[in-house]
Amino acid sequence: MLVDSHCHLNYPDLADTAAVLARAKAAGVGVMQTISTQRSDFAPVKALATAYPEIYCSIGIHPHEAEPHEDISEEELLREADHPKVIGIGETGLDYYYEHSPRKAQQELFKRHIAVGRQLDLPVIVHSRDADEDTVAILTEAYQESPFRFLIHCFSSSSYLAEKSVEIGGYISASGIITFKKSQALRDSFAGVPLERLLVETDSPYLAPEPHRGKPCEPAYTAFTAQRLAEIKSVAVEDIARITTENFFRLFSKAKCPQ
Repeated sequence: MLVDSHCHLNYPDLADTAAVLARAKAAGVGVMQTISTQRSDFAPVKALATAYPEIYCSIGIHPHEAEPHEDISEEELLREADHPKVIGIGETGLDYYYEHSPRKAQQELFKRHIAVGRQLDLPVIVHSRDADEDTVAILTEAYQESPFRFLIHCFSSSSYLAEKSVEIGGYISASGIITFKKSQALRDSFAGVPLERLLVETDSPYLAPEPHRGKPCEPAYTAFTAQRLAEIKSVAVEDIARITTENFFRLFSKAKCPQ
């Protein structure tokens, strides 16, 4: 079984949930986590997770949305995350590529999410783009204050971020980007990540892997990322499926592995 650790099932491109789940099942994807990025996502992702046993969800605010959500408190996040199918906090983090929100607002909200993840003992799902040094600095300072679990989702940054994240206990998730022809440097970075710290994801409906690049992505395509990751790590794809699934349930320990 494969697990799509990060997707957005409430987005319009994935609106036919039953069909999306059927295709995922046919591709060997048995569990998926649908991720919130703003307040308006909270109710829909929890509704999806409640309706389908194979779906779990997260509560959090994407760094792009940091400025309009500056008022969101730890108390509100804690309240929204009080649900049996909420297994992660995020996605949160830093995005200095687009800078849709001021860096200070992103940083403060990132720290708030870490505090909530620590209080609930839930993993923090981290988005980091063009912000490696600040991401590492915030994670390191917070981890030294008190350990917490975290995942660098859709990793597409430098080996520095991967190495430092693993060093302080984090996990790294591979998306369809590793299948892109121009992503050799990224594949080289993944070659150095220990197998026991790897997850796979789609970030659906974005970043469809080869051979579906340019089309809406969906959880079924996790299989293409797993195949490429197996090649990078020089192991059988069955081993990647087993290992990344075990890693998912170790990290997101509130989720229950289907029997």
